[in-house]
Amino acid sequence: MTSKNVDIVREYFQAVQKGDLAKVGELLDEDIVWHQPGANRFSGEHKGRDAVFAMLGGMMEASQGSFAIDTIHALMGNGDMVAATIHFAGRREGASMSMDGVDVLRLKDGKIVEVWLFSGDQVAEDAFWGR
Repeated sequence: MTSKNVDIVREYFQAVQKGDLAKVGELLDEDIVWHQPGANRFSGEHKGRDAVFAMLGGMMEASQGSFAIDTIHALMGNGDMVAATIHFAGRREGASMSMDGVDVLRLKDGKIVEVWLFSGDQVAEDAFWGR
């Protein structure tokens, strides 16, 4: 099960990097719970695929389309959980961010049902996104 879950998460990140939102939507459970860290306008718990897509759309708008996960360093599985070490970046007029992070995803029946995100520099990320 662990290797299958790692493969699903790999497919998810590849779809995110390609901008294949249809595939991302297929891999996220309809009732996903997404834990966005920090103290910025996107922080908090987002429940449901539609809420997650709304948050991600807001991030793309705020970053003038530049927000991206540019590197997946490693994917590590443990049962129904997969941890991903990543690098992400974004820029907008007058500001930019570039940092490592860790995403922890829980899967059930081949779908991503819960996501926890961790930023390498939460203060800088909060400053980038603003309130």
